[in-house]
Amino acid sequence: MSFFDVLFGRPLATSDERAEHIGVAAGIPIFGLDALTSAAYGPEAAMTLLIPLGVAGLDHIVPVITAILILLTIVFFSYRQTIEAYPAGGGSYTVATENLGHGAGLLAAAALMIDYILTAAVGISAGVTALTSAVPSLHHHTLSICLVILAILAIVNLRGVKDTGAAFILPTFFFVVTLLALVVVGGVKAYMSGWHPAYVIAPPPALPATMKYLSLWLLMKTFASGCAAMTGVEAVSNGVMAFQEPRPKNAKTTLTIIVATLIVLLFGIAWLSKAYGVTAMEPDAHNYQSVLSILTQAVFGRGWFYYFTMGSVLMALSLSANTAFADFPRLARAISMHDYLPHVFTLRGRRLLYTHGVYALTGFTAVILILFGGVTDKLIPLYAIGAFLAFTLSQAGMVVHWLKMDKHPGRMWHMFVNAFGAVATGITLIVVLVAKFTAGAWVTALLIPVLIVLMMVVKRHYTRVKREMQDMTPLSLANLQQPLVVIPMARWDRIAEKALRFGLLMSKDLKIVHIHSEDEDASIEAEWEEKILAPIRQEKLSEPELVSISSTYRFIINPLMDYILELESENPGRKVAVLLPELVVRHWWENLLHNQRVQLLKLLLLVKGNQRIVVVNIPWYL
Repeated sequence: MSFFDVLFGRPLATSDERAEHIGVAAGIPIFGLDALTSAAYGPEAAMTLLIPLGVAGLDHIVPVITAILILLTIVFFSYRQTIEAYPAGGGSYTVATENLGHGAGLLAAAALMIDYILTAAVGISAGVTALTSAVPSLHHHTLSICLVILAILAIVNLRGVKDTGAAFILPTFFFVVTLLALVVVGGVKAYMSGWHPAYVIAPPPALPATMKYLSLWLLMKTFASGCAAMTGVEAVSNGVMAFQEPRPKNAKTTLTIIVATLIVLLFGIAWLSKAYGVTAMEPDAHNYQSVLSILTQAVFGRGWFYYFTMGSVLMALSLSANTAFADFPRLARAISMHDYLPHVFTLRGRRLLYTHGVYALTGFTAVILILFGGVTDKLIPLYAIGAFLAFTLSQAGMVVHWLKMDKHPGRMWHMFVNAFGAVATGITLIVVLVAKFTAGAWVTALLIPVLIVLMMVVKRHYTRVKREMQDMTPLSLANLQQPLVVIPMARWDRIAEKALRFGLLMSKDLKIVHIHSEDEDASIEAEWEEKILAPIRQEKLSEPELVSISSTYRFIINPLMDYILELESENPGRKVAVLLPELVVRHWWENLLHNQRVQLLKLLLLVKGNQRIVVVNIPWYL
């Protein structure tokens, strides 16, 4: 077995696809880790906005998180219906396109693509935040650690869905169990102490209050930041086809477990933060610790459980990017099947994955991490816009879907649930957009129309290609004649001989083009009669014409291009075949030593040429 097979797994046959389908246990880490791990940064994102209120800010965190959980419950019931209605995968793009039209579908597609890229970036950066909280000396290496984790994730995900799920089950289990232990033990200690728990390690004091009252604007911003905890809920409905039969049932079970666990963790962390007096710290503080780090210290101290919890949070947050790796390639494939993205995204790789989607996601995520320095707090304002736009379009599309299902029992109730979800997420989208616009949400608001325009340009290109390539007429045999053959030749050697032999088979009209300059030591003209024309005359073949072009400034490519284009214009209706002799080397790095002019000439012929100019490679294998 090769190293490549060990790293990425052996190639899988198409018949192995059924074995790659997953059950509920693997579905939770693959499609739910993003949602579950938002418990580690969602409450903190809201609490960071309450820093100006000092200790008084803790009085508002539980009501804010409760409002978010109510919205989460609404979205949960809406997506259960989406899974039932679209057992082949009912992501926002599919639902919006089928029910609201291609315009709404493109809007959902752009929002989801941005959402998945930020899912990966936020997950990784939040995981590294957990690491730097436990080991503050690593704070200055945040970006480097983020990029290393991204590379590892890309390799793991290229092994396939089943291997990825198996690898992520244990970290997901540790993450959920440690946070549940924190919530339960912290709650019991608070109850036993009459709601005045003693700290093992006291949390840092809250920053002095700079505001006395919670304004409506600050409340909106706090709610908007906390809504980052809802991202990732849609992932299961996108990946229904990855589950074993019965797919809808397994998908709904997976979604139920994910959301129920998330509700417990979000509410528990928010409530414990208030009970233990834990406030958020400024993300740029030199001694920064996350809320989860401070809370774990207060309940358990800084012993082995603290480091185990922080380690599990780091692993789970970093791996939560897998939700994006699982769904982004599927989304890109669905979009490309409608010709809005390059068709390369429809190709499955050696492990039955849409690997080009993985490559694209990895590249975009790396760019985002570099631009924002890997700091989670800077990414979250961009994060929720795409998610809630996708939520709203998906639910609005489902309303139209139920309107069409006039014979479906209980369709009015289903339509009411989805309509309620659409209104709730739509209002939230407006709140998030307004509250976070100046903090970075304007970037997402700008990127979405840019992506839509790019996808429309791709669609227009494919439409034009299909229109020009389509030919319903029988094979045309009119005006068939041998082409004019042009062979650029610098010297007489074995590769030149191979090109000329092939050219003699193609046509009787051969033109050997030699570009020479005054400082050239030798010319092909010296060998023309003896080594080329003599054997041709002996076999009574058509003699090629030697075209010598003097290059005063030692240019090669420009005189060749000018000659070829002039020859084509002087022979209307006739094809010109340009034979390009080219060395094929044994090692990739040897290409740097050869073929530079050939590659440039080939590119120029493809760019400046037309239907009547044909480029033929004549390879010589070293």
